[in-house]
Amino acid sequence: MLNPVTPEFLDRIAADLGQGAIRPTSEAYLTEPRGRWTGQGHVVAPDSTADVARLLSLCNEARVPVVPYSGGTGLVGGQIASEGPVPVILSLERMTRVRAVYPSENVIEVDAGVILATVQVAARDADRLFPLSLASEGSARIGGLLSTNAGGVNVLRYGNARALCLGVEVVTANGEVLNGLSRLRKDNTGYDLRDLMIGAEGTLGVITGASLRLLPRPAGVAVALFAVPSPEAAVSLLSLAAAQLGDGISAFELINRRGPEFLAEVGPEVRIPLDPVPDWMVLCELGLPAGLDPQEALETLFVAAHEAGLVHDGAIAQSEAQRADFWTLRESIPAANRRIGSISSQDISIPISLVPDFIRQADAMLAEMGDYRINCFGHLGDGNLHYNVFPAKGRTRSDYPDDAKRVKVALHDLVHEFGGSVSAEHGIGRLKVDDLERYGDPVKLKLMRAIKDALDPNGIMNPGAVLRVKG
Repeated sequence: MLNPVTPEFLDRIAADLGQGAIRPTSEAYLTEPRGRWTGQGHVVAPDSTADVARLLSLCNEARVPVVPYSGGTGLVGGQIASEGPVPVILSLERMTRVRAVYPSENVIEVDAGVILATVQVAARDADRLFPLSLASEGSARIGGLLSTNAGGVNVLRYGNARALCLGVEVVTANGEVLNGLSRLRKDNTGYDLRDLMIGAEGTLGVITGASLRLLPRPAGVAVALFAVPSPEAAVSLLSLAAAQLGDGISAFELINRRGPEFLAEVGPEVRIPLDPVPDWMVLCELGLPAGLDPQEALETLFVAAHEAGLVHDGAIAQSEAQRADFWTLRESIPAANRRIGSISSQDISIPISLVPDFIRQADAMLAEMGDYRINCFGHLGDGNLHYNVFPAKGRTRSDYPDDAKRVKVALHDLVHEFGGSVSAEHGIGRLKVDDLERYGDPVKLKLMRAIKDALDPNGIMNPGAVLRVKG
């Protein structure tokens, strides 16, 4: 049985952590980017791992729920508690130190509250690269990115957040500190608790620090936008690119013409370098070491792909400004989607070779279900699609009051049939708890529950996220 935060409990926290740890609970902490939930809670922002440990010890003793809060950019409600006893919202906003940089080891150690863009700059200052990159990198914090095992545009080459982390410092539910900030690439001393905490969405403990992998910066970078006749051609182009360029491919994004159409309809205004705008496009970024010309490599790829009938037009950026323009096209699509207002937005993954069949079947299924517009785009290089369903032109999602759930269930059932995942890179949060129960392996769910009960027996850590609160 959990208990709500009381004024007396907040006074006790202030006495132990200092009055500066108690923050005003503004609307920013109680809403999420898509406005699906309004939360509740009192914000506490420790400024050290020791204070996080003290706070969790107090909460565990009093059985007060804790909702870890990082950058607030999550899209599945993991940072919002709208039900149950009023929780402590544990914000990492004051824990923003870059603890150490080891260029010769390609390692950086940071507090969990450091913003992703700050890590990228610190890596650049050391002539290194931290390749995790996503639209919210100016506000997303490392703790939240690890807790959700964030993806982004460079997963094809560099992997998810998990692959970029060597070690984590974690405070457990009872206030103990797991000192796991290893800089080792090899350490087979028992269970890998790092990987257990990464992706746990704050349900097992709070990540307070991390050792992150850095990489050499590519000497040359080039970006191309290719017009492809179909998703099948895009998958074949990916295979051809991999054969020619190997690990040099940093990103391989699939874009449907619906994205540019939405941009033209609601903004922001973005220049499209291909005229006419094709039905399908691929945005490909290449990064190569010194001595190799990435622009020439993309030109060679285009010639071979054109001869094979995989592309019928293309543009290769000729400057840094043009490269930025190409990426602006891709990165502006979610903003236009939000302005249109989706009926149902899905973050899914499909085995790469099956992506074309999935798109074809999903499109046909939805054509029979209603009058919709579909914007399917995403990270083709790792099979992650953002398959989003929108109202017909001239209508709004309020015209489809009963469609959101049935569209989601139909699409997720199809994803399951294809051996895919209904949560590719955004996590489970509170939004997809039902989906995890519907599609998850029963043994996996049983083991997850056993782990949760063992590490958080009082159930204080982010209750209702990932696993349903036990009744």
